[in-house]
Amino acid sequence: MSYQNLLITEDNPFITVTINREKALNALNQQTMSELARFFGEDLPQRDDVRGVILHGAGDRAVVAGADIKEFTSLQGEDGANMARRGQAVFFMIERSKVPVIAVIQGFALGGGCELAMACHLRIAGEKARFGQPEVNLGIIPGYGGTQRLIQYIGKSKAAELMMTGDMLGAEEAYRLGLVNYVVPMGEEMGKAKELLAKIATKGPRAIEKVIESVNAYFSTSEDGFETEVKSFGEVTLTEDFKEGAQAFVEKRSANFTGK
Repeated sequence: MSYQNLLITEDNPFITVTINREKALNALNQQTMSELARFFGEDLPQRDDVRGVILHGAGDRAVVAGADIKEFTSLQGEDGANMARRGQAVFFMIERSKVPVIAVIQGFALGGGCELAMACHLRIAGEKARFGQPEVNLGIIPGYGGTQRLIQYIGKSKAAELMMTGDMLGAEEAYRLGLVNYVVPMGEEMGKAKELLAKIATKGPRAIEKVIESVNAYFSTSEDGFETEVKSFGEVTLTEDFKEGAQAFVEKRSANFTGK
C-alpha cells in the first residue's frame, strides 16, 4: 500500500492510519480524501487478518483542523454538491468498515476533522482536544455528514447551536455530551485506543462486524434496524465462532475465535 498523505503502520492484527500533513494541520485536501477512499474502500476490505484500525493525525496539534479551504474558493453550485457527495461517500466507507475504527484526537478536530472523527466507531480524546463545526464562519455548512452525525451523537438542540455559532467543545464537555468515549491525559491517547482494540479483538470477529452493521442500520433511512438485527443474529449462529464461543462458555475457558 503506497500513499502520499497517509502513513500506514502495521501492528498485527491492527493498523494505524496517520494523516500526514502536519504543516497544514492535517487538513483534508482531495488527495488525502482519495487516499482514505482507497484504504477503506479497497485495501482494508481485502485484509482478513486486520482486527481494528486507529485513525489519527500527525503531531499533537490536530487530528484534522478541517478541509483544505484553498480548494473551496472556486466551488460553485453543483461543484460544491459533488464535493460533498464524494466526501460523504468516503466517510460512509469508514463508518461501514467491518472492523472497528477508533479516532484518536490530540488537539483540534474541526470541520471535516470533526466529521471524520464522527464517522469512526469510537473516539479517544486527549484532555486538550477541541471539537467543532465552524463552517458558518466561512459562509458554508458542514458537507461531509456533520449536520447529521452531530445530531446523532449530542442531540438536535446542542448540535444546531454548535453549527450556527461555530463554537467549539472542549474534551470534557464532548465526553459529557456523548461525542467521545474516553478523555485521557495528553500522551496517553494512543495507548488507550490500543487497549480498547485489544479488548475488542478477544471477541468474535464476525459478531463485531454484525454489531457495526446493526448499529449503523439504526440511523439508515433505507433499513429496518430491528430486521437487520434479526438477520445478523441468524447469520452469526451459523459461524464456527459461535460454536466455539458457546463451547468455551460451557467449558469455562477463553474462546479461540478465528473469524469463521
